[in-house]
Amino acid sequence: MFTQGLRLLSDALGWSYFILWSISFYPQAILNYKRKRVDGLSIDFVVLNFVSFGCYSFYSYNFLFNERVREEYRQRHEGKDNSVAPNDLAFALHAFVLCCITLSQTWIYPRARGQELSAWHHLVLSFWFITFVAEAFAVVSDIVPTIDFLYHLSYFKLYASLAKYVFQAYLNYTRKSTKGWSIVNVLLDFSGAVLSLFQALLIAQIDDNWSSITGNPAKLGLSMLSLAFPTFFMAQHFVIYRERNLEARTETESYQDGPKLEEGKSYEDTPLLDG
Repeated sequence: MFTQGLRLLSDALGWSYFILWSISFYPQAILNYKRKRVDGLSIDFVVLNFVSFGCYSFYSYNFLFNERVREEYRQRHEGKDNSVAPNDLAFALHAFVLCCITLSQTWIYPRARGQELSAWHHLVLSFWFITFVAEAFAVVSDIVPTIDFLYHLSYFKLYASLAKYVFQAYLNYTRKSTKGWSIVNVLLDFSGAVLSLFQALLIAQIDDNWSSITGNPAKLGLSMLSLAFPTFFMAQHFVIYRERNLEARTETESYQDGPKLEEGKSYEDTPLLDG
């Protein structure tokens, strides 16, 4: 009875963080729509979010429904099932859709001068795409186990989660402001991470299987990053750049709190993938 109660609690935690993390994608899109601009939002953040949640959706789907992958996992973990849950896939797919919307906003709304995808991530994404295609052929040819291919996707997801936060934090630093970057998104992200980590620990305790945590590095890493960086973003917003953010609230929509848009320059003059 006690174990059943813990499983119900685990399910409640899973759907709770799914809701919080899912909602967290809306504030930024809404803020962009209201401001009719995307200055203050890192293009690296947006592009990496798009690619990484595509990877995470593919990863979660296969761990849930691909019997070959499930069996490969059992062989490596003493016959035990992986910890990927339906709410993980639901979250990943929903997040990917919202990432597509936010990415499309960077095509529609004006950006600040120099607000482009970095040369570094031009290189990283090109290398990732070539590796992805080559390894996919290796999987089809039974040279590489499918589960290893999926783990490699999850590692890229973790890299993207780290890199996108670093580039956004640096953009806030260079502008000395967080205007244009939704703090509501950050607060929801942090709350969801707490619940996600708690659920992972609870499942490991219930099943007496702590490898369920280490065996799902994407979920664990995502939770840890979503605890660390939002804490830093909250410090930037509420402490470090608090006065600048308060000043920005009294300004008009002429974007006086950071790099200005070039005179007479629209989005069409600034391609998304220029390095």
